[in-house]
Amino acid sequence: MKIHHLRNATFVIESGEHFILIDPMLSNTGGLPPFAFFRHKPLRNPIVPLPENALDLLDKISLCFITHSQKWGIQALTHTDHLDLPGIVFLRKNKIPVVCHHKDAPYLRKHQIRVAAATEYWQPLDLSMGRVVAVPAKHGHGWYHNLMANGSGFYLELEKEPSMYISSDTVFTREVARALDEFKPDISVVAAGGASMDIGGPILMTLDEIVSFVQKAPGRVIANHMDALNHCPITRSKLIRCLTQKKLLKKTWIPGDGETIQVIEG
Repeated sequence: MKIHHLRNATFVIESGEHFILIDPMLSNTGGLPPFAFFRHKPLRNPIVPLPENALDLLDKISLCFITHSQKWGIQALTHTDHLDLPGIVFLRKNKIPVVCHHKDAPYLRKHQIRVAAATEYWQPLDLSMGRVVAVPAKHGHGWYHNLMANGSGFYLELEKEPSMYISSDTVFTREVARALDEFKPDISVVAAGGASMDIGGPILMTLDEIVSFVQKAPGRVIANHMDALNHCPITRSKLIRCLTQKKLLKKTWIPGDGETIQVIEG
């Protein structure tokens, strides 16, 4: 298995002939508005370009997972850092089959995206290449998470490959801990940017929660969702310092944009 980190939460899982795209944010630099204007510097998003290897990888995509995209179908509540307009156009134009949470399925179909499977929390779903289980994701602390998208993490078992849990955008919850304990994933992907909006509390894990996630994960951890959006104050360098102090850095991969990780089972 190879994991190609593109940018933010967008990455590609390469498994044999299969290339699986996760959460396509494909906009050019500055193609999206700031996600916060007062709490963080109001830079347009994404603040960095796609890496040079992105187009070659996108040409090979055979399946896509979307962890979350919208809430109540309201345009202002779409999560363009996980599915933006160029991502929609890419999926639609290339007729890429998509796996998503069932609450996102009508919205995606409305945009002529081919929904191959709509998941329910904790219900295993067989795919041609393996199995997927949707895990609840709580996108924020306090009341603000009620305004956020219909979040779902995914636990993946691909044939003859290490198992993987993708947390999606979530804070550290009992459901997240359950997924780590119950599935014992070989690889766990955590959204580590510590994002927050202009109001409300953090909508991703805090540094302390990321530490708890890494400590609890039975295998290696990949940290993403950093250094690409204006509302994510946890940077790669800040996370490296924190995990070094906690003696957890050797357990964690923090890939740069365009970096490929080769994963060998066991």
